[in-house]
Amino acid sequence: MKFGKKIKTLRLDKGLSQQELAYKLYISRQTVTKWETNKSLPDIPKLKMLSAFFDTSIDSMLSDVSFE
Repeated sequence: MKFGKKIKTLRLDKGLSQQELAYKLYISRQTVTKWETNKSLPDIPKLKMLSAFFDTSIDSMLSDVSFE
């Protein structure tokens, strides 16, 4: 699974739009779009925020994902 798909799945499981997730993480909706379409990856501080927000470990977020 690509990393963007994992973020999108976690977001949809919480019933959030890209805009709502962006608001909660103090980032732009365009940033969420770039992550979900694998055009960019979150930096380490944002990855920590995602992990905390989705109540999952960073290891879990990164396991079984490809970055190609």
